[in-house]
Amino acid sequence: MGMISRLAIAILLTFTGACANNRGDARKADVTSSNGWRSIPLVKGGQIDPAWKHTGWGTFVVEDGVLRTECDERGLGLLVYTNEKLGDCQVRVVYRAKEARSNSGVYIRIDDGILKRLDEKAPAAKRDASGSLTPEGAKAMEEGSDKELGPWYAVHHGYEVQIADGGDEFHRTGAIYSYARAEAAPQKPRDQWREMLITLKGTHVSVDLDGKRVTEFDSTDTNVPPRKAWHEPRREPTRPTRGYIGLQNHDPGDVVWFKEVSVRPLK
Repeated sequence: MGMISRLAIAILLTFTGACANNRGDARKADVTSSNGWRSIPLVKGGQIDPAWKHTGWGTFVVEDGVLRTECDERGLGLLVYTNEKLGDCQVRVVYRAKEARSNSGVYIRIDDGILKRLDEKAPAAKRDASGSLTPEGAKAMEEGSDKELGPWYAVHHGYEVQIADGGDEFHRTGAIYSYARAEAAPQKPRDQWREMLITLKGTHVSVDLDGKRVTEFDSTDTNVPPRKAWHEPRREPTRPTRGYIGLQNHDPGDVVWFKEVSVRPLK
């Protein structure tokens, strides 16, 4: 093989591997667009693509060719993309929330331990007639958080980019949940798709919504707010700079659709 050919192959491998480890390379190569975006399949044959594994309560379903949250009163769940870990790159998520209160999230930088937690569920939570957690239900959820069961492991060993337009600045769409505040998102009709762009570069995370920068976060920042409640992530675990991603399903009535998840290397 000539020197030019070897150089060309080296450049190609560097480009295609910038956002991933060596798992699933064949799947990645055939869906890379001309502008560098590589689609992560959500649906295959009318079903959730098997590379996505669900942990916890509830599930996701395929509706009109896209994913929709199917929440369960017994607790939250997380759909984890297990085919690869993402390093420095951009992640584009195209989604739509039914209501301002619809709660979901995109998890990033989840460490390897999540793969051992996929079959776990927290104790089933109980709710009253209005759908609110009973004291026993809240205690069950808190136990799941304390023991880092299933999706709660990702809460404490990853970061959540929040989807919830009705939250405060640390818990609304675009915020790194309880870590970094988000500016208000641009207004958009509920029946239109929104684009969330997450840029990962070392310890730094930025979030854009429909073209507007709303969040900047660096895990080395010493001014991160302290943890204030059991459902907020623990600050102590070190999140990796190369980790898994996931999509959250939260409470009954929290309906969110996901049309696209794509990644591309940083320029």
